[in-house]
Amino acid sequence: VQSSTLLDDRRDACRALKALSKKYRVEVGAHAMTCLSQVLENDRTDCEIVGYCLDTLCNVTSPEQFDEELEDEQVSANIGEQFTEMFIKNPENISLVLSHLEEYDFRVRWSAIKLLTSLLANRTKEIQEVVLVSPMGVSRLMDLLVDSREIIRNDALLLLIQLTKGNANIQKIVAFENAFDKLFDVMNEEGCSDGGIVVEDCLILMLNLLKNNTSNQQFFKEGSYIQRIAPMFVLSPEVEEIGMTPQKVSNLHCMLQIIRVLVSPNNPQQTSAPCKKIMRACGLLETLCKMLMSSGIPPDILTETINTCAEIIRGDDNNQKYFNDVMAPSSPPRPALVVLLMSMVNEKQPLALRCAVLYCFESYLYKNQTGQNHLISTLLPSTRDAPATLTPGQLLCGGLFSTDALSNWFSAVSLLYALIDNNSQKEQLLRSLLATSTGSKPISLLHQCFNLLQQGQYKHQSKIGILMFLSMWLANCESAVKSFLAINGSIGFLIAQITANEHDENEYLMQGLCAFLMGICIQFNDNSVENNRKDDLCQLLIKRIGLETFSGKLSEVSKHESYSKAGKQPQIRVKSSNDLLLDYEFCRLFK
Repeated sequence: VQSSTLLDDRRDACRALKALSKKYRVEVGAHAMTCLSQVLENDRTDCEIVGYCLDTLCNVTSPEQFDEELEDEQVSANIGEQFTEMFIKNPENISLVLSHLEEYDFRVRWSAIKLLTSLLANRTKEIQEVVLVSPMGVSRLMDLLVDSREIIRNDALLLLIQLTKGNANIQKIVAFENAFDKLFDVMNEEGCSDGGIVVEDCLILMLNLLKNNTSNQQFFKEGSYIQRIAPMFVLSPEVEEIGMTPQKVSNLHCMLQIIRVLVSPNNPQQTSAPCKKIMRACGLLETLCKMLMSSGIPPDILTETINTCAEIIRGDDNNQKYFNDVMAPSSPPRPALVVLLMSMVNEKQPLALRCAVLYCFESYLYKNQTGQNHLISTLLPSTRDAPATLTPGQLLCGGLFSTDALSNWFSAVSLLYALIDNNSQKEQLLRSLLATSTGSKPISLLHQCFNLLQQGQYKHQSKIGILMFLSMWLANCESAVKSFLAINGSIGFLIAQITANEHDENEYLMQGLCAFLMGICIQFNDNSVENNRKDDLCQLLIKRIGLETFSGKLSEVSKHESYSKAGKQPQIRVKSSNDLLLDYEFCRLFK
C-alpha cells in the first residue's frame, strides 16, 4: 500500500489487508493503521479502495472478538479498544471518516457508519468531543436518516443512539437538526407502534434526546410532537382478542417512557405543567385510561401505563378531576379508582402492579384537597343508608385490617396521603367508627390502629405502615394528639417499645418511629389530657428513656437504608416486598 504507484495495486493490497484483518487483527492493526489513514486521505475519489480501508479499520477496532481469533490466546478481549485509542490519537482521523459520509456510494457510506459505530462503542466520550467540534459533523449524520437505502438509514439510527448517550450538547444539536420530524417520518413509514425493531430504535433515540434535557423537552412540546405521538397509543380491537406481539410491547414500553420523561416529578414545574395540559387536551390521557381498563394488556405494560397516568395527573387538578370520573366498563360500571384499589389490596396481584397503583393513587391525592376530602368522607358515619357500591374508604379499611401484611402497608400509606397538609380532614377522620365484631360497640379508627400495633401476630411491615399513618395524622393536629393520649396505655406502649431490647434493623426502625410518634405527642400537645400534659411526657421521657437514648432511637430512622431510598423520589421502586418500609412523604415529614 505504501510503495505502489499504481492505484490498482494499492486497491489489491487493501483488499488483501481486509481479508487478513479478522484472523490477524494484531498484525494488521499494528502495521497498517497509518497507511490506511493515508489512503482515506489521498485516494478518496476511488470508492472501492476507500470501502476496503474502512472495512479493515472496522474489523481492527471491532469491540467484539471474531470466531477466527478465539483460538489465539495472545489476542486480548479489549484489543479493539486499544486500536481505537491508537486511531483517535490523531483527531483528524475521525474528521476524515466523517467526511466520507458525504459519499453516496453504498460501499463507502455504509462502511463509514459501521466504523464510527465501533469507535463510539469503544471510546464514547472522546468520539463525542471530536464530532462536536467537527464542522457539519452532526449534520452529515442526520442526513443519513433520509437515505432511501434502509440498511444505511437503520444503521445510522444505531450510530445516533450511541452518539447521543449522556451528552446534552450533542442531543441539542441533533434535536435542532430536525431529528423529531425525521424520526416520526421513519416511524410512519414503518407502521408506527405496530412496526418492527426500527420503530423501537427511533423511540430509543427520541428518549435519549429528551432524558434530562429540559431544552429538548421544551422543543418537543412547542413542536406539537406530543400531539403526533398520542395517536400511536390507540390500540386496535384485535389486541383484546389476540394480545400483543413482543415487538409491540417493546414499542409501547418506549412510548410510555417518552411520555414519563416529559412529565417526571423531577422536572421543573414550568416544563412539565404545560405538557400535562397538552396530554389531556389531545386525548392522550383518555387513551391511556382506556388502556388501563382494557383486557389483553400484558402485566408489564399495564404497570407502566398506571405509572404514566400517575405522572400525568400528579399535581394537575383538571387531570385529577378527569381521572376521578373515569369509569371501568364493568357491570355495573365502577370508578376506575375503585377497580385499581381493588387490585392494590389483592395479594394475588404482582408486586410491581400493586406499587404502581399506590403511586397512581398518591398522585391523584397530591395537592388535591377535593380528592382527599372525598376519600375521608367515605370513612365517616353517614346519616343516609350505606351505599351498595364499594367505596375507596371501605377498600382501604379492608386492606388495613386484612391478614396480608402488604395490603396493611399499602392501605396505611394510601390513607396517609389523604391527610397531607389537610388539618380539617385530620379532625374529621377522628369521627370515623368501625364495627369490629357483631354486637360489640363501634370503635374509632384511631383506637383500632393502636390496637393493631399491640397485636403480636401483626408483622413489622404492617406496624411500620400504621406508625407512619399515625405520625402524619397527629402531626400539627392537637385534637388528634388529644384523642390518641386519651386511649388507655398509649404512651406506656410507646415507651415500652422504645426501651425494648431489639435485634434487627427493622426492629430498630420500629423503635425510631415510636420515638417520633412520642415526640409528636409532646410537640402538638394542648395540655388537656390529665397526666399526659407536655411537662408530664417530658419528665417521663427523661426518666424512663433518657434524652440520649431518645435521640439515638430517632436517628435510627434516618440511618435506615429504606430512608435514603424512599426519600429520593415519589415513585416506589423495590426489588422485593420486604423492601417496602418507609414512604416518600413520610420521609419529608420526618425531615
